[in-house]
Amino acid sequence: MSGRVIFHIDVNSAFLSWEAVYRIRHLGGKLDLRTIPSAVGGDISKRHGIILAKSIPAKKYHIKTGEPVVDAVRKCPGLVLVPPNYELYEKSSKAFMAILRKYSGQVEQYSIDEAFVDMTGTESLFGNPVIAANTMKDEICQTLGFTVNVGVSSNKLLAKMASDFKKPNLVHTLFPEEIEKKMWPLPVRDLFFAGGASERKLNSLGIRTIGELAKTDVNTLKSVLKKHGEVILDFANGRDVSVVEPVPADNKGYGNSTTISFDVTDASTAKMVLLSLAETVGKRLRKDDVRIEVVAISIRFHDLTYASHQMVLQSATNITKEIHDAACRLFDELWDGRAIRHLGIHTSRVSRNSGSRQLSLFDDTDYEKLEKLDRAVDSIREKYGMDAIQRAAFLKQTGVDHMNGGISREKRTVDYKNEKEM
Repeated sequence: MSGRVIFHIDVNSAFLSWEAVYRIRHLGGKLDLRTIPSAVGGDISKRHGIILAKSIPAKKYHIKTGEPVVDAVRKCPGLVLVPPNYELYEKSSKAFMAILRKYSGQVEQYSIDEAFVDMTGTESLFGNPVIAANTMKDEICQTLGFTVNVGVSSNKLLAKMASDFKKPNLVHTLFPEEIEKKMWPLPVRDLFFAGGASERKLNSLGIRTIGELAKTDVNTLKSVLKKHGEVILDFANGRDVSVVEPVPADNKGYGNSTTISFDVTDASTAKMVLLSLAETVGKRLRKDDVRIEVVAISIRFHDLTYASHQMVLQSATNITKEIHDAACRLFDELWDGRAIRHLGIHTSRVSRNSGSRQLSLFDDTDYEKLEKLDRAVDSIREKYGMDAIQRAAFLKQTGVDHMNGGISREKRTVDYKNEKEM
């Protein structure tokens, strides 16, 4: 093996595991959700009715993450469903990452429930990689109450592939010399970065396993998959030169969207939803001290068809009013009168420097004052909660949250007193 040692740590059924641990350790629950067919699911009445996480026993009923709750219940009538609580999940994730950082200063959080850790040179502290991985896995379980899988290898790709092997609560290695035995027999859909579309194209070429892919001529792959063919050929052969990056890269764009609990059929309500999205997008921009030059909106209609439209601003901004004004203009140009179920605001061309604002002879807006006002509002919400201050326009607008997008309000906290005792 090479000198590098990389771990990929993945929480087993994260949201469901965190729910299970909280209910047992803090609420005195007797039933472990992980041992029965159960799932974390959204609220059907608010059109967020999809499966967000499921237990291992639920997999026997072919329940899948992302499928509608109604379909999951049809497959398993006895499925125990619990609502999501992202506030709990964020706290659990932070505690998880804190333990990983005890083992190495090189920790890259890949998502809320998984991370890469560069363990190169730590053998004298924690033993050989397999011993260290088991020590880490066991500490997480004993301290926090949930289980993880740990993949061990010499690069990030192979470590991630290894962590996806048999679950739960296991350590797997996948070093280059183990690829032929452990990875090549797997179907191509199991290869990282090989999605459903890639699988179908590869199958059309008679390529069904990762090993068959690894031995395919690069030009053949490029003829059907373009540049992506080269990428997955490298992955199939275990080649990956990326490094663990403790400091996340800058965002290339900021956006939020929301599924509305009722069909929107008038422009004024739609623009209120866009204002609520501009509030949360603007807050994120100001928190990161960046500005954007491109604003786009997206609409998903009641029949699930989709449309989008974008524009370039005269000057980079992070001001809520400017983002909303641009979104409303785009909406007027895009909307054809059909009922709307989902709206989004997306931004791009991000910059960190404030730069100079292109002034107009007919524009007397005090942009500096608007940005200071936005930052003051952000500060109040940060200190006293998101509902401490809101625009007066929302006081008369029923059914539209004044801070929409991202993780919806009902998913942030759960009133466990109203939950069925288990």
